[in-house]
Parts: sequence; C-alpha cells; structure tokens
Amino acid sequence: MKTLSENRKARHDYFIEETFEAGISLSGTEVKSIRKGALNLKDSFVSFSDGEAWIKHMHISPYEQGNIFNKDPLRDRRLLLHKREINYLYGAVKQKGYAVIPLSVYLKDSLVKIQIGLARGKKLYDKRSDIASRDAKRQMDRALKEKNQ
Repeated sequence: MKTLSENRKARHDYFIEETFEAGISLSGTEVKSIRKGALNLKDSFVSFSDGEAWIKHMHISPYEQGNIFNKDPLRDRRLLLHKREINYLYGAVKQKGYAVIPLSVYLKDSLVKIQIGLARGKKLYDKRSDIASRDAKRQMDRALKEKNQ
C-alpha cells in the first residue's frame, strides 16, 4: 500500500472511533492526478443521500495533460461501500452525533482507496491535553537520547 495523501488535521480535531476502507468513483484524469499526489483532504467530509455515501470538498487538481477530459476539482465523488456499512454510518451520524471524515487516500493493488473514520469532535481541553502529552513524550525521548550518547 502506498499512501498518497493524509488528513492530519482530522486526528487533531476528532476522536476516531472506527475506520472503514472504501473505494471511490473517479474519472481517468482524476486517477492520474491522484497518482501524482495532487489532492487535498483538509476540509473534506462524507455526506449521505439516497442511500449512497458522497465525499464533498475533496480537491483533486486537474491533470495537466487532461485538457477537455478534466473534471471540476471540487466535485462530489461517490464512495463505494457495502449497503450495511452505509446504513451503519448513516445511523451513527443521525442518532449519535458522529461525523464521517476521510483520513487518508492510498493505492492498494493499483486501485485508489480511501480510509474514512467515524469520528466524534474534540473539545478545546481535549486538544490541549493531546498537545501536552505529545510534548511530554518528545521531552522524554530527548532525555533518553542524550543519556544514551
């Protein structure tokens, strides 16, 4: 598996409860652009309509040699999930107040896959505690490194 893009902000802003792997419906020039790594997941999210899952605001830059075959960079793209997974995620979003967000895009056996997560938003104090624990871990690692030298 080759990771092409990662949504680092998602892990900072949300608690990820569960993850799912989904295929994504793309055109040919979008696949070529993704293989070059020209995509951004920063503000994207998953919504549900008519029993289907759609990813919105995922930016895929137009392929340079694509000319007339290029699509709109911010168009909605359909996620390929099993019906029971869609129903489970839709129920969690509607009843429990979760959000479904993309975490990473990667190649798996020459297919473009996207990892989505069922997430619950973090409060400001949760973010602060995460930052504090990361700093403490960094300081401990530095101290151990200095001690071993």
